[in-house]
Amino acid sequence: MNVYDVMTRSPVVIRADTSIATALHKMSEMECHHLPVLSAEKHLIGILSFGDCQLALGKLLNSKKLPPALTVGRDIPVTSAMTHAPIVIEADEPAFEAARLMLENYIGCLPVMRGETLIGIVTRSDLLMAFMAMSQRLRG
Repeated sequence: MNVYDVMTRSPVVIRADTSIATALHKMSEMECHHLPVLSAEKHLIGILSFGDCQLALGKLLNSKKLPPALTVGRDIPVTSAMTHAPIVIEADEPAFEAARLMLENYIGCLPVMRGETLIGIVTRSDLLMAFMAMSQRLRG
């Protein structure tokens, strides 16, 4: 099983000049916790997680719910909170390599690249769902 088999294809992305408030709204809307950050030229320059936003905004966020009218963070660009130059993986790598990289580096996702192009994202949840599906198949 390769990363391509378990990744989320065509992930929701944000631009570098996006505010944290907008990013959090997008995360809430799409029910995700990680957003690849692209430059104006559409190159991957970072990854923004919900945890990054929490650190940037302090105790203004709780771990599960966002305030309905989120105004905090609208003047803070995602570039101030994101992880710059994230660890990435190629789509044809084995899925266990993605799991190894995430465990060793204490991260929850990896942008999936084909050369210089972002084609997906693989998260802990993606790997867990693949594990559950494989386990069910083995149980027969």
